[in-house]
Amino acid sequence: MTSWIEKWKTVVGRRLIVPILTIATVGSFVTYDFMKAMPAKAAVAAPTTSPLDDNNVGALLSLDQAMETLAARVTPAIVNVTVTSRKKVDLTEGELPEDMQQFGPFGQFFGHQMRPQQRVEHGLGSGVIISPDGYIVTNNHVVDGSTDVRVTMSDRRILPAKVVGTDPLTDLAVIKVDSHNLPNVPWGDSTKLRPGQTVLAFGNPFGFRFTVTRGIVSALNRPNPYSDDPRKPGQFIQTDAAINQGNSGGPLVNARGEVVGINTFLISPSGSFSGMGFAIPTQIVRPTVETLIRSGKVTHGYMGIGISDVTPDNSKFFHMSNAVGAVVTQVESDSPGAKAGLKVGDVITKLDGHDVSDAGELQVEVGQKSPGTTIHLQIMRDGKSESVPVTLEAMGSRDRSGKETADAGHGKPRWGIGLADLTPEVREQLQAPADLHGAVIQQVQPGSPADNAGLQSGDVIVEVDRKPAQNAADVQKALSSVPRGQDALVLVWSNGGNTFRVLHPAESTGTESGM
Repeated sequence: MTSWIEKWKTVVGRRLIVPILTIATVGSFVTYDFMKAMPAKAAVAAPTTSPLDDNNVGALLSLDQAMETLAARVTPAIVNVTVTSRKKVDLTEGELPEDMQQFGPFGQFFGHQMRPQQRVEHGLGSGVIISPDGYIVTNNHVVDGSTDVRVTMSDRRILPAKVVGTDPLTDLAVIKVDSHNLPNVPWGDSTKLRPGQTVLAFGNPFGFRFTVTRGIVSALNRPNPYSDDPRKPGQFIQTDAAINQGNSGGPLVNARGEVVGINTFLISPSGSFSGMGFAIPTQIVRPTVETLIRSGKVTHGYMGIGISDVTPDNSKFFHMSNAVGAVVTQVESDSPGAKAGLKVGDVITKLDGHDVSDAGELQVEVGQKSPGTTIHLQIMRDGKSESVPVTLEAMGSRDRSGKETADAGHGKPRWGIGLADLTPEVREQLQAPADLHGAVIQQVQPGSPADNAGLQSGDVIVEVDRKPAQNAADVQKALSSVPRGQDALVLVWSNGGNTFRVLHPAESTGTESGM
């Protein structure tokens, strides 16, 4: 027995020696460093100033505390949205995966025709929970084409989500997770926002989850920046609260912790935040989301007209004393607007008895109404007020395709533009509708009246001073007849929509000729 105990002590002693030696070694180093540090520590100068008294910075501390409370209230309702989508890649058309682009386009490989393949893509975005039973608002472009959607909650749970409904026009989507008693954020009224108010942007920029940034409302009612579809509504909230890639779908929140917008895009030359982030206001978000939850889709009302703002620059041409309302720039044939008798140049001042301040407001109000609804417009036509009822149709039910020929012509007016007719080739290149007539701009002289008005190559002038033009000769003649020193109003088609532009004459140099 004794020998066994002695052997056990020997084994235990050997097992404990390593940690004990380690601890002893660490202890000796700590002691050595401490002894070395003492003279150095004595040489360090102690600060003679003290922190500012709370009474002096009480306002800042109170603000910090309020922001902390606000962030703590909203963050639990923020989710990170991870999306898997599949995109068809047609190798016969030269569309190749990125890792194959270096080999150049090809359609056959070892003598076999290459079939369309599927490319798996992954995306990240943000969302906000708006109800305790798991309804989440995000952007349509976050979940577009998704085959699998998962959300990461603030407590790090990862839950599968299903897409309830999407609306590409407003870039909104609703997804849902199967859960209950979830933290959520209430709706706010974006129409009550004012520039300068404090807002916070929540989201997951660049994959850094649950980030909050603070800023102000920089501007309101920003117009639609998307040139691909002029029907998309504007009225965006502009903010300097940092919004970056991955913030899409996250909420913009006011000081009361209410959702006043859904972050959707930024404007930046580098692709990263440069001080201009934009959010969809809740005046658009809330009714769209409620419709998606109720029916899974949204159908927007449609008049079939193009509109732009009445400005101080062009108001005199429409006999308007104030620069308010939306001026009709285009009326599609056989559209609800055409059937109601609307004409280019009409100024819409009221909708169902409510004042219309600008084109963006009118576009939002009409788009939120259901097809089949009859709206009552108050318009100003040639200085006279008229009432026009319009029965709306469903948006997206019309096809503008077609081709048409035009006579050739060209000219270089004094306004600084070179003109040509809409040949079949040019019409096809511009994807111009068959019923579009006028003169296409071939070139714009830098610093000219046309350049100052924002005209560009490829724009089509369809009217001059409220008179339609069939070809380049008509436009050239109309611009030539404008008395020198007077402005000219041109109706310009560009990227599928019309807008009025005012050409201010250049200062006379005594050397101009022709138009």
